[in-house]
Amino acid sequence: MYALQFTSESSSNGIRERDFTLGDVPGVLWSPVSAAADRAPLVLMAHGGGNHKKHPAMSGRAGLLVNGCGFHVAVLDAPGHGDRPRTAHDEAEIAELFRARAAGEPEGPIVVRYNDHLADLAVPEYRATLDALQELPEIGADGPVGFWGINMGTAIGLPFVATEPRITAAVLGQHWPDTLAEKAKQITIPIEYDMQWDDEHISREAGLALFDAFASKEKSLHVNSGRHKELPRFEADSAARFFARHLTRAS
Repeated sequence: MYALQFTSESSSNGIRERDFTLGDVPGVLWSPVSAAADRAPLVLMAHGGGNHKKHPAMSGRAGLLVNGCGFHVAVLDAPGHGDRPRTAHDEAEIAELFRARAAGEPEGPIVVRYNDHLADLAVPEYRATLDALQELPEIGADGPVGFWGINMGTAIGLPFVATEPRITAAVLGQHWPDTLAEKAKQITIPIEYDMQWDDEHISREAGLALFDAFASKEKSLHVNSGRHKELPRFEADSAARFFARHLTRAS
């Protein structure tokens, strides 16, 4: 297994930011500046399609969890995203997506296929990263772990959560059920799920089908009016409260 290597460090506004690599996979770990000696829960996050580990959505959510809850937060660049090179397969799928978009054709079948491919690569990377982060004394091997990923983050996170018993609770949402519904049936931990009622890409029926597939006894559906990219920012506050409730109780 590759060793976790920290490559840079900075701090501001009470948050310690450490870039790292695990083999050739780049990631970032955000932690409370004051948490060097005390263990705290960890939340793994995955970014959306076309974004990267330090996208404002990621750093903003991390701020809520670090400053608001005292948690550690880690994100990886997905394959073909951020600081990772694109393969010929990545370029072909992205070109096909842009072609369909320009032609007014449904994007869903392309996104589902491509995200499924990325998940096959990324799930083992997240598992190896969790192994490595739990060796840090400020996180530890027995602390609670959450997962937060929307859109492509759900395509990666849902199969990861389905096969990873160390995850205590997860926030997911905004994806098609095509390749994920059967995996969702394996998930029994608490789930908070987001969807947009007027999503121009994912139908209401599709969003509800994926939510319904989770086997969790505690699952909460958060539906807001608006299109695909109009998920309200207050849902991030709700997610932070969800993790505070479940991860703090677990620890």
